[in-house]
Amino acid sequence: MAELQWDQVGERIYETGVDHGVLYIPDAGGDYDTGFAWNGLTTVTESPSGAEASPQYADNIKYLNLVSAEEFAATIEAFTYPDEFAQCDGSAFPAVGVMVGQQSRKAFGLSYRTRVGNDLDGTDAGYKLHLIYGCLAAPSEKAYSTINDSPEAISFSWEVTTTPVAAPDPYKPTALMVIDSTKVDAGDLADLEEILYGSVGVEPRLPLPAEVIATFNAVITAVDMGIFANQPSYNDTTHVVTLPSVTGVQWKINGVNKTAGAQPAMTVGQTSLVEAVALATYRITGDNEWVYNY
Repeated sequence: MAELQWDQVGERIYETGVDHGVLYIPDAGGDYDTGFAWNGLTTVTESPSGAEASPQYADNIKYLNLVSAEEFAATIEAFTYPDEFAQCDGSAFPAVGVMVGQQSRKAFGLSYRTRVGNDLDGTDAGYKLHLIYGCLAAPSEKAYSTINDSPEAISFSWEVTTTPVAAPDPYKPTALMVIDSTKVDAGDLADLEEILYGSVGVEPRLPLPAEVIATFNAVITAVDMGIFANQPSYNDTTHVVTLPSVTGVQWKINGVNKTAGAQPAMTVGQTSLVEAVALATYRITGDNEWVYNY
């Protein structure tokens, strides 16, 4: 083993900043399949808690420590927020520009990026992607003050608690994942960012832990939805949507998971939003949404 050395060139690493915030709203099936850019994000304070030791005694000695469950919470601060976050903050809009407060709060997901720096490259050394699941925002204080000779923009703040989502064996359910760009494969990272931020014809979404892990542990197979045989079809006479069986694709209609095959006939006035969602180790190229109206 080599002798330990401290503060070597290129090893003076630090983290700073926060940017690229994205809000994700889950659908009826719990998939975070719609993302919205969060402008004005200033601070995200991660606050894990729990994991406290509870000593147990036997034979007049300390026999063992039992550790309580760990929980994850956060504080989000921003100058503004996406319009879609209003439903997560207990607001409803019965008419354009009219807000009703103290309504039910919708859960959401969040991703953001922090910078990784060192003594050689500064803050351009890399970054970390933080993915948070099962978020629920508590009511927050908003302080409006008069404009004076030292004006400041109002800063909004939300205390957020989380409910962990499932992770693949052998991992426990989690509400937090962090990906370090300085350590993962650049191609795998690009695949994940395409999922998180979207691309032409593909909506941004927040993949669940199993898919994130698979992105870096397995070969990702592209599914070309531009191929006619992979696309859903609609019969104008019977008003039936038929979903083809496509490996690596989970079909959804209006946010609800559907199996491949002919679906129940649509009724007059019905609109069906058909989505193709990539399963773990797959990614979709081309359009992934189709709208049919009767």
